[in-house]
Amino acid sequence: MAHSLNERCTQLKLDYDSCFNSWFEGYLEPAVSASASPESRSKYSKEKAEEYERKCGQIWATYRDCVQKAVKEKGLDDLLNQARRENPLKEPPQASTN
Repeated sequence: MAHSLNERCTQLKLDYDSCFNSWFEGYLEPAVSASASPESRSKYSKEKAEEYERKCGQIWATYRDCVQKAVKEKGLDDLLNQARRENPLKEPPQASTN
């Protein structure tokens, strides 16, 4: 696994990566069978979102806060804001059809 932007965030990143990967592994296989109907898919998605928040939500929030602080400390926040102004994301990226 890669290091985080700041050394003090690296353990938080590793903790989050581990939590997310564990959650996502349990998400993928049942997601296929839950896609049988829109109702079951919606119910399954809601349950998995709640499970993610219970298991990984606080870990993610702590890691995100650490990275955001590191971005500011390194002066990258001004660059990010400039990039967002110059190239605003108006629509979500579309998946490639190639």
